[in-house]
Amino acid sequence: MKFKLTAILLATGAVLGSFAVQAATETGTDTDRSHPTTFMKDSVITAKVKAHLAEQKFGSLARIHVDTHGHGAVVLTGTVRSQDQADKAASIARDTEGVTSVKSRIRIKAKST
Repeated sequence: MKFKLTAILLATGAVLGSFAVQAATETGTDTDRSHPTTFMKDSVITAKVKAHLAEQKFGSLARIHVDTHGHGAVVLTGTVRSQDQADKAASIARDTEGVTSVKSRIRIKAKST
C-alpha cells in the first residue's frame, strides 16, 4: 500500500511539474541551472525518472538516487542487487522524456553469506 501511494505521489508530481516545464520551454529562459525555470525542469525530469523506477517491482530500485543536472543530464547513485538491475535503471532513465544523458554510479551490493 505504501509503495502504491509513493508511486502515485511521484507520478502526480511529474504530471503537475510537466506544466511548469512547458511554461519554461515556451519562455526560452532555460539557459543555465541558476535560473529557476532550469531548476524546475531538472526537478521534473528527476520526478519522472523516480516515478518510472517506482513502477518497477524491484525492491532495490528504491535505493537508487536520481539527480538531474542542467539540461537533462541524469546521475544515478545507490546500490542494487545485480548488474541487470543497474542496467535496467539506466535504461529506464535513458528512456524518460527530457533526459539528455545518463551517468550511472550505481554499485552492486555484495551478497552476504
